[in-house]
Amino acid sequence: MIIHKDLANGRWFELSLVEQLANIGSEVERTILWKQKGNTQWSQKAFERALELIDLTVSSPKNKGRLKEILRVREMLVDHFVFDNKYSSSDESWQKYFFSFNYAAALQRGL
Repeated sequence: MIIHKDLANGRWFELSLVEQLANIGSEVERTILWKQKGNTQWSQKAFERALELIDLTVSSPKNKGRLKEILRVREMLVDHFVFDNKYSSSDESWQKYFFSFNYAAALQRGL
């Protein structure tokens, strides 16, 4: 099931990689916040949206040179939120990682 239909229809591919990662980070942030509030259903939905955005990012031809990093981020997110966290990441480390993309995207927009 496609959640972000308007993005999947081409709008996602118009965004820069920094903007794409900033949007992914927003969904990861929602995942963390809902998890901390104890709402596993909403946390899961936010995580599914994050994975969908990562998959859209991977499918973009302009990101070919960054596939290794993008796919590693996906692997580590799934490990952290779904499996045994063998990479020992934390909610805080993910928030810090994605903050830089949100900051850079804001700078690109002139904010």
